[in-house]
Amino acid sequence: MKVIALYNIKGGVGKTAACVNLAYSCALSGKKTLLWDLDSQGAASYYLNVKPKVRGGTKNLFKTKAIGELVKETAIENLDLLPSDFSYRHMDLFLDSEKKPKKRMSEFLSRFEDEYDVLFLDCPPSFSLVSENVFNSSDAMLVPLIPTTLSLRTYDQILDYVNEHKKLTLKVMPFFSMVDKRKKLHLDTLGLGQADMKGLLHTSIPYLSIIESMGVKRAPVGLFAPKSGAAEIFNALWTEVAARV
Repeated sequence: MKVIALYNIKGGVGKTAACVNLAYSCALSGKKTLLWDLDSQGAASYYLNVKPKVRGGTKNLFKTKAIGELVKETAIENLDLLPSDFSYRHMDLFLDSEKKPKKRMSEFLSRFEDEYDVLFLDCPPSFSLVSENVFNSSDAMLVPLIPTTLSLRTYDQILDYVNEHKKLTLKVMPFFSMVDKRKKLHLDTLGLGQADMKGLLHTSIPYLSIIESMGVKRAPVGLFAPKSGAAEIFNALWTEVAARV
């Protein structure tokens, strides 16, 4: 099972939309896919029309042996969801009380290895003990970046952490998100990134109203607009990611 995290310290960069659409494209390709909505805000759960609730909260989540009690089916073939819960806002405190606080998530995720081909993690926008667990648990980390100076600065902070921790083996793969080609800053930053950014994915996600419509439709773009340009772009991004992971 491959574990792919969608992560950025900065919020509002299109992370959850990308995660849900990539998970959809992955499931559409025939792979048994699980998405874990790690953000207490529950946006990915909302997009997939599943109530953001885990019985017993975070503490019960990590102690439950039978994964069938945790996982919810979605309306999409091959795509299941481990939903968010408001108690996730205190997950740092729970992990800190465990014997191996930075490896607890890896132990938990191992329960899903025989059931799924790919597991996506939709991560909260922060740097915390949860984040450190994500770094230790993932095979790849996709980092959505708006083509602006501050967004690139947060990416440098992520790289600094990875470089400081030599034992980490995850592949860090940035990609540009919410790109508005009418803006000179976006175009200039795209050019700089394509020239200088190691591991940059070639597919970028434009700023499109149809992607924002996910909140109204409560579904991935490919489900309600399969022939749209946005759906094709997310499929292309998944094809690129799948070739690297």
